[in-house]
Amino acid sequence: MVPPRFLGRLSLWLAFASAVTILLSIAVSQILLALAIGVLLLSGLPLRWPRIAIPIGLFLVWSLIALAFSPDPGYGLAQERKIFVYLTMLVVYSTIRGINEARWLVGAWMIVGTATAERGLVQYAHDVAGARAAGVDFYHFYVADRIRGFMSHWMTFSGQELFVLLLIVAWLFFGRFERRSLWLWIPCALITGLALFLSQTRSIWIAGVVAGFYLCWYWRRWAAVALPVALALFVALGPEAVRVRAWSIVHPETETDSNSHRIICWRTGWQMIKAHPLVGVGPDEIRKESVFFAYLPADIKQPLPSGYYGHLHNFYIQYAAERGLPATLLIVAALLLAIRDFLMALRKLPPGRSGQRFLLHASIAVVIGTMVGGIFEYNLNDTEVLTMFLAIMCLGYLAVEQAQSPIFSTSTKQL
Repeated sequence: MVPPRFLGRLSLWLAFASAVTILLSIAVSQILLALAIGVLLLSGLPLRWPRIAIPIGLFLVWSLIALAFSPDPGYGLAQERKIFVYLTMLVVYSTIRGINEARWLVGAWMIVGTATAERGLVQYAHDVAGARAAGVDFYHFYVADRIRGFMSHWMTFSGQELFVLLLIVAWLFFGRFERRSLWLWIPCALITGLALFLSQTRSIWIAGVVAGFYLCWYWRRWAAVALPVALALFVALGPEAVRVRAWSIVHPETETDSNSHRIICWRTGWQMIKAHPLVGVGPDEIRKESVFFAYLPADIKQPLPSGYYGHLHNFYIQYAAERGLPATLLIVAALLLAIRDFLMALRKLPPGRSGQRFLLHASIAVVIGTMVGGIFEYNLNDTEVLTMFLAIMCLGYLAVEQAQSPIFSTSTKQL
């Protein structure tokens, strides 16, 4: 008979591996997650959920209700299979019980995330060489197929790298570590930040600035004030393609940039919400061209601008349009609940650097980045981004638990 203690440690390492490998392969990560669930159930460890699981669970229940009312429930089953991904919360929160264990997971994310960013930089160099060899303008050569690291799409790559960068910055600002380790973590921050900069993913740029401003504000107020100036100089001195991409936020090209395409998606989603406010048009129904064009506002001229019309590029509108307004309200409630819980826990901490302070600030920054990025993209539907997000939320709630406990367990060590 396998000792329960061994099974408990094995479930921890499987959960750890699943959370880290999501930066490399969704298939490997989900296989490890399934194994972690099985071993956890056999281990006898208490099954635990973070408090954010309550509104998220209600969101998933409402999604099933929306599926039941969908005109084509079979078509939307792919979305409901994503419920499996939410079991990340059960596995991570049940197995990672101390700050020291959280430290190892965060450190692994930082290292693997930096390696992924380095791969992205190599891809960028290849794209530069490819544009020169073809004798074409680099911006238009690159913008339709950007760096993606080990992921299948640049949006996924950028979303994950944003989380990695926020973790590193929060660690440097609020965590407790040996100064001699700065030679490792500062280059990691620079490499990851450069990859995000060159990814030209504007929604992630905006999300990163807002979340970064939050971290700077709670670290040094002068840093928060200096952040926009530093970024403006960085863009001004950067490659021409980056300047063009930044300028396109307010002055897009008609065909190349996706501003008008996003507005069309948002307006179409609003028509769906008005027609079906409670249960939406059905999970994944928006991917059907016939459904999308059935709700396209009459004043929008065709052909439509180039872009992807399989979702609405805004998770607030997307969830309301396909699952009803209650779904959006529940997911927003989950995100706001997490911020509230983390802020309240921060108030209970003694001053100074600590593992709890780092995890709480990092988790708040990740929620902020997710909420801001979600205005421009359907980011929480991306399994790779969602998995990492849920795991980080578990670490945040671990810090809440530690902050509320008058005596930290012996396994708890400050970063």
